[in-house]
Amino acid sequence: MRVIDMHCDTIDRLLGQKDQGNPGALRKNEVHIDLLRMKESGYMLQNFALFVDLGGEEDPWDRVCRLYDHYRQELERNSDLIAPVLGCSDIAANDASGRMSSLLTVEEGGVCGGDPEKLRRLYDMGVRMLTLTWNYPNELGYPNLNTEKRREARRFSNALRELEPGSKEYLETQSLAQSAYEQMSHTPETTRGLTEKGRQFVEEMEALGMIPDVSHLSDAGFYQVLESTKKPFAASHSNARAVCPSVRNLTDQMIRKLADRGGVMGLNFCADFLEEAPVGVRNPGNLEAFVRHARHIVNVGGLEVLGLGSDFDGIDTNDAMPGVQSMNVLWERLHKAGFSEDALDQIFWKNVLRLYKDTLED
Repeated sequence: MRVIDMHCDTIDRLLGQKDQGNPGALRKNEVHIDLLRMKESGYMLQNFALFVDLGGEEDPWDRVCRLYDHYRQELERNSDLIAPVLGCSDIAANDASGRMSSLLTVEEGGVCGGDPEKLRRLYDMGVRMLTLTWNYPNELGYPNLNTEKRREARRFSNALRELEPGSKEYLETQSLAQSAYEQMSHTPETTRGLTEKGRQFVEEMEALGMIPDVSHLSDAGFYQVLESTKKPFAASHSNARAVCPSVRNLTDQMIRKLADRGGVMGLNFCADFLEEAPVGVRNPGNLEAFVRHARHIVNVGGLEVLGLGSDFDGIDTNDAMPGVQSMNVLWERLHKAGFSEDALDQIFWKNVLRLYKDTLED
């Protein structure tokens, strides 16, 4: 078994631990991903995202640079196990030397502040994929999740913890939380997509050899990326909306369009994007939800469109897939569900490798 995973937030998690006086090491740790467990699980390549929360940072550019410095230091400390990818040939070279590969991405196009020079600086730093938005509008475009409704749903959900389950006040608050959650999670943004600056960025990214990532982007924005590009692009960590109705997932039409372009979508391990649970009830996750999404995506878009995009260290732990050490569990469950070993090779690494061969400059 080999693995390529298009998205994780481990660098942000480890830097957060360091800032709290608990230096987290990429080589070995207790979060979702570390290098030793990756090696044991057959990883060929991991995309490491520099994730920035625009709502929590006074200077997003400074934050992304701090994350980059931490990432660079960790790769230098662990050069015996992993090496960066700047072009597609690096993947084969690293593999031949017995090392895993790391492809650097940024999750939140707003770190550039609309400045194309900063986009080029990210490329020079080694960034080869950029998620255009997270959950806030920025200079490039609009996300699908409604941030205000997200805050409202969280406020009501937090209030439930202080109330007696089954009480009148609990049931009323739960109803308000459910309503806010559904407005946030089930209502896609179909009007506002990319800004003019966003279209320019996407075109510049394609010219540079940086892959546009449409996970988190609005429905309108997805189709504008399709119009503004010629090469394949990615939805690095998105599932199927027909199986789970969250707007973070792709519609069947989007899956087909992405497949027609030669793009790849990464199966997201977040339990709430695989199968919804009532607001206020912890969603533990289960393997059957992975099977339903994988089967649906392949039936709609073909085998070549599906890859992995775990979102490890950016999501609550999915009990069915608690970390990189569990990849063989997912392989075995999908195999039992009828996916051949050849099909699983495509899903677990070959489809994403083909995407990189089609898009990254050497």
